[in-house]
Amino acid sequence: MTIDVIRVLVIDDHQLMIDGIKSILEGEQDVVFAGGVANMEEALAFLEEFPVDVVLADINLPGKSGIEVTREIKNLHPSIQVLALTMHEELEMVKKMVEAGATGFLLKRANMNEVLDAIRTVARKEKYLGRDIQGMMMDNLYKSETEMQAGKQEKVKLTPREKEILSLVAKEFTNEQIANKLFISERTVETHRRNIFSKTKTKSIVGLIKYAIHHGLITETNDLGNNSSGE
Repeated sequence: MTIDVIRVLVIDDHQLMIDGIKSILEGEQDVVFAGGVANMEEALAFLEEFPVDVVLADINLPGKSGIEVTREIKNLHPSIQVLALTMHEELEMVKKMVEAGATGFLLKRANMNEVLDAIRTVARKEKYLGRDIQGMMMDNLYKSETEMQAGKQEKVKLTPREKEILSLVAKEFTNEQIANKLFISERTVETHRRNIFSKTKTKSIVGLIKYAIHHGLITETNDLGNNSSGE
């Protein structure tokens, strides 16, 4: 569906922001400034009287938040598209606004061209995330991936002696049997066991063995089995 003229309502408790958006829209052929209000009550009253296609809503509003305003607008006027225009950079806020029904999310530091692009995009009922938000999401994804990789590397960093003891533990050797086999004290065996449990963040032998198999520290065929040697 093609919209000949996109009528925009701005909800912001700072008149300077409303005036700024109004000046951006002046001179545009397909986007017009319909009005500016400061809170949800004024917004709902405005929407009852005047046709609007896109609402630019701040998150920080007096009384009801922009999230609640968005939810109420979408409930009463489903065809109106809401574009969050805010200082908030937290990805959690993006999620909450989207869940409330917002079609787009834009930071207030966006330039004039991006504001116009966002308005036209959501007016077509297409989703829009500001360039800064996209960058934050990518940074967050890379950070999570890096942390995951770092976590994986840390988990498998067992010493050769710890791997040796892990293999014997998997074969159900007791501390005494391990000590005799490796010619070390039981106290040393116990210390190694504690370190192994700590590094792998497991709390039981079953959990430890599952972890060890999953991360390739031991194999089911070579390292598992009852201790039948009687050592």
